[in-house]
Amino acid sequence: MENTRVRESTDDCAICLDNILEKRTLKCSHSFCSACINSVFKFKPACPICNTYHGEYTGTQPEGSMTVTRSWQRLPGFEHCGSIVIQYSFPAGIQGPEHPNPGVRYSSTSRTAFLPASAEGEKVLKLLRKAFDRRLTFTIGRSVTTGLNNVITWNDIHHKTNMDGGPQCFGYPDPEYLFRVQEELRLKGVTHDG
Repeated sequence: MENTRVRESTDDCAICLDNILEKRTLKCSHSFCSACINSVFKFKPACPICNTYHGEYTGTQPEGSMTVTRSWQRLPGFEHCGSIVIQYSFPAGIQGPEHPNPGVRYSSTSRTAFLPASAEGEKVLKLLRKAFDRRLTFTIGRSVTTGLNNVITWNDIHHKTNMDGGPQCFGYPDPEYLFRVQEELRLKGVTHDG
């Protein structure tokens, strides 16, 4: 019996799984057929292998506002500083062509989130503002919490919606939260330099 091994070739495109034609190498060092990566970038300008963004990604968040205030109240685990209060507000509207059910209504909603008013919290706030401005923070779809369709939902950028109660209550203390949310933002192409 012959011992056969599948040979991974760096000359194969990870999209079409054939030999690379008109090779295009991204800044993350992954290479693809030029036509293949161009077709992927029409939907999401990110490397299909490592998810590094190449360009700016804009989401499907409906029109709304992000208001930031400061509070003297301290968050558990951040007793050395006050807190940042983020208020997101969205009026009711009708889904556009970028949403799952164009022409169908969605209801208004508002959400409140909290960050520590520390140096790291301020960095995260700037990233959250950038994500909101790029329409990445929310989307329209099915709510995991209520099971309802055609509602405004979070879009995989986790927020602390309670001041306390720990991670199980979406609150503080949660020593890894500021690191985790920056990683979630990075995966959506939102970084301090991009």
